[in-house]
Formats: sequence, structure tokens, C-alpha cells
Amino acid sequence: MTAVPGVPPQPTLTDGELTLRPWRDEDIDVAHGLADDEMVRWFSETPSRSGLVEAVERWREQHADDRSVVNFVIELAGESGPVGTVEVRRLSPGVGGVSWTTYKPYRGRRVAQRAVRLLVVYAFGELGLDRLQVEVDPENRASARIAIRSGFRREGLLRGGAVLQGERRDVAVYGLRQDDPRADTLSGWTALMDSVLPKKRVIAHVVVRDTDGRVLLCKVSYKRDLELPGGVVEPDEDPATGALREMQEELGFQLPLIGVLAIDWLPRWQGWGDAIEILYDGGVHDPSLLESLTPDGFEILGVDWYSPTALADLVSPLNSRRLPLVLASPNILHNLRDGHPITAQLEDPPA
Repeated sequence: MTAVPGVPPQPTLTDGELTLRPWRDEDIDVAHGLADDEMVRWFSETPSRSGLVEAVERWREQHADDRSVVNFVIELAGESGPVGTVEVRRLSPGVGGVSWTTYKPYRGRRVAQRAVRLLVVYAFGELGLDRLQVEVDPENRASARIAIRSGFRREGLLRGGAVLQGERRDVAVYGLRQDDPRADTLSGWTALMDSVLPKKRVIAHVVVRDTDGRVLLCKVSYKRDLELPGGVVEPDEDPATGALREMQEELGFQLPLIGVLAIDWLPRWQGWGDAIEILYDGGVHDPSLLESLTPDGFEILGVDWYSPTALADLVSPLNSRRLPLVLASPNILHNLRDGHPITAQLEDPPA
């Protein structure tokens, strides 16, 4: 094997206790003997010794050629031989994929997390990469924790993005840019946490009534059920502004919001995740208000007043439960769970 001119030798990196270094021939028997069922579960079948020999030679060639792959052995002070591996593989110009393995006797000692952090500095510095990413099976929670604790933000899910042992599996993608704030700063930490914490949809609808006690409902183009004016709140938009924006877009008209009539939690439904819905009070108006409304003709096909007693066959089961409650008592705030009043405390958790 001849190194390409201009490609420096693979370095040795250390934090004083943990070291990343190139493979040595004597590492192969140790590493092969430390393969276990957990590695097989997430990476495929256990490679033969000859397969590992071939892989080490291939890694050496890929580094010497153009550093398209740089695979390090991980050493730990006080331990003899490799305790794991860590790798960066160029995926596209400026982008590298990071992966790692910790051998069973050394798990639970932050080996992979520290190794990945050393590798990140090397990849952004000496290799000049702009972005690193990690791909993890969503059920591999240990690796997901390492990615997050190493500063990688969860960015999305590739449904059926990999095949593992003959089974098509989802892939969670975690990313880190060279210009991301460090995870030990306030902005870096909050961005990191924001990438993995739950996100609920917020829906803002407006309950508009007329002087005859009827409610304003829209005929929509995408389903049979009549719907209240309003819709999903956009990112970085407060719910009241979202309700007014939706009303303007749908009906070409805005009404002052008097207050909140109900707050409802909606469970998962027909492919939608769970959500929080706010029903705003759009006030009581003369029936002639209809003359001021201009449905957009795309999402909203028409609009009219409807009596509370006629709603059962016109609206969704959710609205058929909660709208009569809200319309009957518009002067109180209704706390709802899937359209049902919350009248009792949740059950105590088991001891």
C-alpha cells in the first residue's frame, strides 16, 4: 500500500485517558474475540476473522487514498488492547457519517461518547468537513443517547431507510454542523433538547355565534364533516394570531376574539398525532354577517349558520360532543379531554 502524496498519516488523538489510534495487526484477534450478540443485533452478522482482516486493510487504503474513511481503534488508559472503534466516512462533499462500537466489557463507561467527541474535533478540523451525521435504529436507545450527548441534533426519521438482518427498519438521523453552537452553551443545549423533546400540534378554531343561537360552520373540500373556522398554528406564531390568520385566509374576514371558550386535548386520530386545540370566542353577531364572508373556494367551499340541535349528523364525533357543551355555556372555560369535560383527577400512579 502506497500513500497518496499530500495525504498525512492517520493521527493518534487523545483526551489524556482515552485514545483514538490507527489499527495494528495485533488488534484483529482481540477485536474479533470481543464481538457479541448486541453488536450483531445492530450491525448484522458477526464478521469472520478473515473478514475483519480485509476490513482493516480496506480502511487503511481508504485513508491513504483520500481519507474517504477514517476508522480508529479506541484505547482506554489502564486497559490493554482495543475497547471499541469509531469511524467517520465521507458521504458527500463536506459531509461525513459517524459510527462507533464499544466492546461489551467496556460499555457503561462513556467510551463511545468521549470517542465521538474527539472524532468530531478531528473531522471538523483536519478533515475540513462541514456537517456530520449519525444514523441510528430508533430502538437502539443507547446509541441515540450517545448521539445526543455528543451534540448531534435529531433531525428526522427515514421510514424503512435500512435493511437489518433481512428486515426493513426505520432510521433516525442526527446531525451536527461545524457552525452549530456547542452543546455546553445555553443556545446549543436548548437547540439540542428542542430536537428530541415532544412537539404537539396546536390548533386554533373560532366559535362564532349568531343572535339566534346558531354556530358558524364551514363546508370544506377535504372531508364530509363541517368544520369551525381556523386551523393549525404555524411555528413561531401565537394561537390567537393563528386563528385570525386562518379566518382571513379562509373567509376573507377577521373578527375580534373575545376570549377562550375551551381547551381540548385530542388523541391520535386517522394518522394525525395528538394535539392541543383552543376554541376562541368569536362573539355573537347578526345573521347578516354571512354577507361579509368570502370563502376561498379551494379549502372552504361554503359557510352557513347551524343550530346546536342539528350538529350530530353534520360534524365530527368530536365536535358533536363538545360544541353543544360550549354553546350551552359560553360564559365558562371548558377544560376538555377529547371533547369530554375533565371532571376527575387522573388515577394515582401505581406504587
